[in-house]
Amino acid sequence: MAWNLLFTSDIGLLSLFTILFMIVMAIYIARYAAKQVNKEEVKPVTGPKQGVH
Repeated sequence: MAWNLLFTSDIGLLSLFTILFMIVMAIYIARYAAKQVNKEEVKPVTGPKQGVH
């Protein structure tokens, strides 16, 4: 009954679309964040130069 309501009614289809959209957005944000973290790890850390005043 619940599956039938999910796939056949307007509210069910809207709910299904919302659930799928949230899953896709979570995957996108997680991949984007992982790329940004990896980019920060690769960048060399430069500090102030020693001995030059």
